[in-house]
Amino acid sequence: MRDIRFIAEHRGGSLSKEKQRLLILWSVDCVRHGIQTLLEKEIDDRALEALDIAVKWGEEKTTVAEARNAAVKAHSAARETTDKIKQAIYRACGHAVATAHMADHSLQARAYILKALQLKKIETEIEKKWQLDIADKKIQDLVMPFHSVL
Repeated sequence: MRDIRFIAEHRGGSLSKEKQRLLILWSVDCVRHGIQTLLEKEIDDRALEALDIAVKWGEEKTTVAEARNAAVKAHSAARETTDKIKQAIYRACGHAVATAHMADHSLQARAYILKALQLKKIETEIEKKWQLDIADKKIQDLVMPFHSVL
């Protein structure tokens, strides 16, 4: 059962369009920051494109359908690699853009980038704090309960 706080108002939930857009942009920031921390240079274009489309959706410059297609492509990239760190990164990218469809995917984007950091043996406590600190005040009530997860 999905948390009603993450279901858009037009689908019977309580999440405003503004908060959904803030969640998608927050998840992109979390993923991009994690990629920088990991010092990963060779990222599949499908994953990077997913992040770009997520930002476009957050800025109301693309459709949910385009975001969903980008998510499918990023997850395909994850299935096609055997590198566990890159799999987690690509899944993070896929979930970030999938936030356009269902907002709780933003939390999975955050979780997968933390998983990538853990796989590379990078301490995640500082990253978790950073993720919470950069969340807009309007969505902190949504992301705060998941701060300690992972």
